[in-house]
Amino acid sequence: MDNAGFSEKPQDTPSTSGGDIPEALRDTPDAAPKKVSIRPLGLIIGGVVGVVLIAVASGFLFFVLTPKKTKDSQSSPASSTPTIPSQPGNSATSNEDRVLGHFPYSEAPESELQPISKDRRIKMRTPAAQKFLEMTTAARSAGVILVPISGFRSVKDQEQLFFKVGAQRNQTPAQRAAVSAPPGHSEHHTGYALDIGDGAAPATNLTINFEKTKAFQWLQANAARFGFEMSFGQNNIQGVSYEPWHWRFVGDRNSLETFYRAKNFKPAQVSQ
Repeated sequence: MDNAGFSEKPQDTPSTSGGDIPEALRDTPDAAPKKVSIRPLGLIIGGVVGVVLIAVASGFLFFVLTPKKTKDSQSSPASSTPTIPSQPGNSATSNEDRVLGHFPYSEAPESELQPISKDRRIKMRTPAAQKFLEMTTAARSAGVILVPISGFRSVKDQEQLFFKVGAQRNQTPAQRAAVSAPPGHSEHHTGYALDIGDGAAPATNLTINFEKTKAFQWLQANAARFGFEMSFGQNNIQGVSYEPWHWRFVGDRNSLETFYRAKNFKPAQVSQ
């Protein structure tokens, strides 16, 4: 056993005066006093003091270096709410940008338009036009005639349609907005929307009765395969009148993003 730090009494030669009692246990007046070293006590005290000083120093450094939590840092969420993207080609939109329930849309560039009618007057953006022509071919093979009635419409054309026709019908702006979008807020501006009729039942064009035609029934069953959907169904969240003839193309990224806000609009946001 290691006895470092302790004084050790050297062994004496055997004595004949002590009998059987070992020298270390004899209590005689002439015995030499046992030496006790103070080194162990000093080491123990020094070790305790050192540990205390280290603990105090560590606590002080932790207090100084640890960032203090504020109310803001405690209440801040781990991630922020994602921002809803604005429509391509438009400035950022919000609920305040709507006019009578309609969202703002930019005009499609003329260079991106392609004819979809025989007289070449009705046009749509090229991706939508190509899919519409494919759709009409498929419908015709099933005995259904899809007829384009209106496609791309400029803001100027929409202005005349909204105000002039509204005046002729004695409609207030709110009444007119239920059946026609204000200028700058029509889906027709995008080049992705169109009105469709049934070639076998032209009397139903742009009327609720269009829903009774073979064309409408075929569209309901097949339009999604070509990237088309009805814009304004019954009791739609934008408050626009039911229009079974009005369809829009959402078959590619740009067209889908164009109508993103309308498709994700929440009724609670509608201003009363």
